[in-house]
Amino acid sequence: MTGPAAALRRRHGVAELRAVAEPAGVTATVAVQAAMTEDETVDLLAAAQRSGGLVAGVVGWVDLTAPDVPDRIAGLRAAPGGERLAGIRHQVHDEPDPAAWLGRDDVRRGLRAVAAAGLVYDVLIFPPHLPATRALAEAIPQLALVLDHAAKPRIAEGAWDPWSSDLAALAEHAQVTAKLSGLVTEAPWERWREAGIERYAERLLEVFGPDRTMWGSDWPVCTLAASYADVLGLARRAVAGLDEAGRTAVLGGTATRVYGL
Repeated sequence: MTGPAAALRRRHGVAELRAVAEPAGVTATVAVQAAMTEDETVDLLAAAQRSGGLVAGVVGWVDLTAPDVPDRIAGLRAAPGGERLAGIRHQVHDEPDPAAWLGRDDVRRGLRAVAAAGLVYDVLIFPPHLPATRALAEAIPQLALVLDHAAKPRIAEGAWDPWSSDLAALAEHAQVTAKLSGLVTEAPWERWREAGIERYAERLLEVFGPDRTMWGSDWPVCTLAASYADVLGLARRAVAGLDEAGRTAVLGGTATRVYGL
């Protein structure tokens, strides 16, 4: 993390999470990998085990191109807290050609191993990579996919299509769930309240529905623009027009079911 994001370069552990989550009424969370190392995942699992239930699941990392992905997943599950391993993620949008990476034979072999292990794959992409994600969903229908941060729409630019139409096309695949998360940092950080974020949140809910949408804080990254409480408040406003079952799904039920918590 460099430049403006260098503010994140400090400790963010269970105690810091508890300090922001519990006052907001959040009683269980899922920790998601930040570093592309299995060592970090081992640390996250151990922290989850010590969290008293606050960290109910972990989305970790393995090298999906490795020939022994099943063994690597088994190793993580054998580590302290390994029963909390809920999914795998890789920073696809950091690859030189993200769309080509998602189509690689070795990557798809690894993802089939993720599916066979009963784990979810969190997809971290930008809007241009939505068609490649749809192709992945078609190629491996048994793989549960979670689209992180609504594919990071370019809210600061007011961009809409093809993000909106590609999002709807991806939502046609029933094994794909989307996270209502990460939007405040895609808007101008100092003016996210005036950036029209609600429109993007509404579109996500429209195409995926509450049973396939889960709120995510994106903490601590969200703090570059907004507080944990701010982000939760944004989600609560986005679901205010849903019935009680829909609100419950987005604010916890969908994540509980999809991640097997």
